[in-house]
Amino acid sequence: MQIEDVKTVGVVGCGQMGAGIVESFARAGYAVITREVDQGWLDKGLKRLNGSLAKGVERGKLTAEERDAVLGRVRGTVDLEELAPCDLVIEAIVENAEAKREVFATLDRVCAPAAILASNTSSLNITALGAATQRPDKVFGLHFFNPVPVMPLIEIVRALLTSDETMAFGQALGPKLKKQIVIAKDRPGFIVNLLFVPYMLDAIRAYDNGVATKEDIDTAIKLGLNHPMGPLTLADFVGLDTILFIADAMYEEFKDARYAAPPLLRRMIHAGLYGRKTGRGFYQY
Repeated sequence: MQIEDVKTVGVVGCGQMGAGIVESFARAGYAVITREVDQGWLDKGLKRLNGSLAKGVERGKLTAEERDAVLGRVRGTVDLEELAPCDLVIEAIVENAEAKREVFATLDRVCAPAAILASNTSSLNITALGAATQRPDKVFGLHFFNPVPVMPLIEIVRALLTSDETMAFGQALGPKLKKQIVIAKDRPGFIVNLLFVPYMLDAIRAYDNGVATKEDIDTAIKLGLNHPMGPLTLADFVGLDTILFIADAMYEEFKDARYAAPPLLRRMIHAGLYGRKTGRGFYQY
């Protein structure tokens, strides 16, 4: 499969990340089929897509005509088998290894033999996902960052059996989507989260240990390291549940104390304090 051969892209999952991936490919001119588990989730995802495009029009990033053209390229479904015509499918469902393997097994059955399959996972084993198919050479990681239409980076992850041709295909997506590509081995956390998660967990430990107030920790990092936001504000933005999931996956793989989640983080999850998505995390929203 060459990048020029791709006409239709499938995106499994239309949540926060999935909707952003749909938007990025549709804005790049591709026909996109997105699948959700039921009509309610699909409607919610398409509403998210419409809202993002509306903001783009308001900010002068695209015209109303361009918005309508993008929406015209997108079709939703609740049937995974309707992704059969897709040349490339990106899985962007919940970070559950078994659920992802089931999706890959089904895609392997319904998609053409030449179709490329990718996962947007931020921490799970790409090689294991490829093993759920009869085409492990055509499976790779395609990890976007939130918010997808804005963030200029994609991590491409090479699984143990990913072919050179599939890697070349992934790298060719960069110019098409106007994003920078970096390549990582199939290790939990890849590049960004491998470095980001210990930093985030250390910030939570510092706050829990009374090193400073959350405001002063965030201000110190913003002004001292010239970051756009402090680590605890960023944790709320990413989602404390997401951080905990990635940390646990990385600790399970490496057994390294740097990836061990602080007790405070786990207690906050038990209390339903996930950050911005629930209206409260380290800060109130």
